[in-house]
Amino acid sequence: MPELRVAIYPGSFDPITNGHLDLIERASKQFDELIVAALQHDSKRATFSLEERLELVRDAVAPFANVTVDSFDGLLVDFAREKGAKLILRGIRAISDYEYELQMALMNRKLEPSVETIFMLPSARYSYLSSRLVKEVASHGGDITSLVPPCVAERLRAIQR
Repeated sequence: MPELRVAIYPGSFDPITNGHLDLIERASKQFDELIVAALQHDSKRATFSLEERLELVRDAVAPFANVTVDSFDGLLVDFAREKGAKLILRGIRAISDYEYELQMALMNRKLEPSVETIFMLPSARYSYLSSRLVKEVASHGGDITSLVPPCVAERLRAIQR
């Protein structure tokens, strides 16, 4: 029996955007299992708690049967080992993303040579999109309905009231 191809898509997902969902949908077709893993640490000041982020991600990825949602704290390669994943999926929007992601991928390879990092480009319509920009537009009352899943738009509107 062939080994399952398990990949991890890590991130803060604060909040999950349609750009994230674009990568998740496309990656779900490439792997047997895709684990969307929210980072627990608080080096970034999160708008949503870990529990809220997990709830929003679960709601957004519900249509994808082979996508699960989890969280991790500590080294990503330790989490990958624990889950039996040999692939880490990362999205790259711009050269600045690549420089950071390359450093992380090389460090992860140094720590765990059996885990590979795969970079995916977003669809052109999401190449500019980030959670930070979504939160900024929402904070000024802008329309974010085309940028995030409905559950996220609703939650961000509730925060702004």
